[in-house]
Amino acid sequence: MSNQWNSGIHDRELKQQICEIGRRIYQRGFAAANDGNISLRVGENAVLCTPTMICKGFMTPEDICAVDMDGNQIAGQRKRTSEILLHLTIMKHRPDVKAVVHCHPPHATAFSIAGEPIPQCVLLEVEIFMGEVPIAPYATPGTPEFAETVLPFLKATNTIILKNHGTVSFGKDVQDAYWKTEILDSYCRMLMLARQLGRIDYFTETETRELLELKQRLGFDDPRFHLEDCDLCANNLLRKGYQEKAPEPTAFPAPPSYPCRLRSNGQPAPDDAASEPDLEQLVQAITDQVMDALTQSAG
Repeated sequence: MSNQWNSGIHDRELKQQICEIGRRIYQRGFAAANDGNISLRVGENAVLCTPTMICKGFMTPEDICAVDMDGNQIAGQRKRTSEILLHLTIMKHRPDVKAVVHCHPPHATAFSIAGEPIPQCVLLEVEIFMGEVPIAPYATPGTPEFAETVLPFLKATNTIILKNHGTVSFGKDVQDAYWKTEILDSYCRMLMLARQLGRIDYFTETETRELLELKQRLGFDDPRFHLEDCDLCANNLLRKGYQEKAPEPTAFPAPPSYPCRLRSNGQPAPDDAASEPDLEQLVQAITDQVMDALTQSAG
């Protein structure tokens, strides 16, 4: 029988991957001093994680700890991160998730502090790779209550902003989880720069629907594929997850209203004026841009 997991808690190469992501988040200013934590699930009941009170930019494989799915430490010379419950909560409720990255990227964290929702329908890469990014309510870090703040949003996103704290992103491996953080912080920086210039321009309804069709063709899921009672750009897909009032935009203009009209096969319906040849050309052009962006990010 095939094993869906990696080779286990003593795999030095996997520990080295965690250390490499730690260096990246430190070098990019996503984790100052001892901030941030990273985890990688390597067994049915085994998760590698970073230790507490260590700079993520200078870790070695010997520093990496291991815990079971209840947070009990099962290996490692150093004490495991105090925020491991957040990671384990995500993994328990999303079996597809193998890695979690939590850190404090400055531009995204600024949105966290301000309680400003992340605008949708603005940038291609964000629509393709992320979609809506919710803001989980504040709770004291390291507590069970803190870990539970992300629960209402887990089924519909792979990236969450933590109110007055930072971000958490997750995926199939540590690099995938990290990339989502990098995309988010880069986008937040662009939004701030655009705001200084005076405004942001949203995609038109036709452009938005064509991007969603491209997203589906590339194999990425999105809650907007499955809902009819929603607005494509209004950050309302996850509104039911907010126990209190959902965050409202104050720094940016309200997005345009595009209802989620879907075809019977689940694909977003394009504008009636869009012809199929034009759509094919647009899909190819956007695909080329996405692939270029991935190549540059990997480099």
